[in-house]
Amino acid sequence: MLRLFRYNWMVRDEWFETFGAISEEELLRERTGGVGSILKTLFHIVDVECSWIRAIKGEPDPEPAFNDNASLDKIRQLSAQYRIEVEDFLTHWSNESDGQPVTPSGMNETFTQGEILRHVIAHEIHHVGQLSVWAKELGLRAVSANFIRLIGRQPRELDDAATQVVTDRSR
Repeated sequence: MLRLFRYNWMVRDEWFETFGAISEEELLRERTGGVGSILKTLFHIVDVECSWIRAIKGEPDPEPAFNDNASLDKIRQLSAQYRIEVEDFLTHWSNESDGQPVTPSGMNETFTQGEILRHVIAHEIHHVGQLSVWAKELGLRAVSANFIRLIGRQPRELDDAATQVVTDRSR
C-alpha cells in the first residue's frame, strides 16, 4: 500500500509544480467536473486522504476549511503536513490489518482498513484524471501517471529514497 501512496504523492507534487505556472485566478476558476476548480480539487484530494486515515485510526477528522487554504502554497503545505502523519501510519500498517473493521464517525457503514486504503488510492487517481484534462485545456503538459517509470520498478529498499524526493519536492 505504501508504494501506491508514495506514487500518488510523487504525482501530486508534480501537479503542484505544474500548476505553479498559472495564476491564482485561473486556479480558482470554476470548471466543469471535479470539485469545481483546480485548487478545490487539490484541497479535496489532500483532505480526503487524511480524513480516511484518521477514520481508520479512530481519531477525529481535522476538517480544514478550504477558504483557510485557498492557495497553491497553502494546499502544498497542508499536503506535506498530513503526509507525515499518513506515512507514519502506513509504515506501521501491515496486511494483517487489511480485514479490520472501521466504522467512520458519522457513518452507519462499516468498511475494512484495506477497503479504505484502496479507496483513498483510487480516489486520488480519479481526481488526477480531471486535473489532466484541465491542464490540457490550459495548454500545460499533463503529469505522467506511469507507475512503473515513477516508482514501480524500484526495489523496496529504494522506497525510502523515493520518499525523501517527495518530501524535498513538497518544501
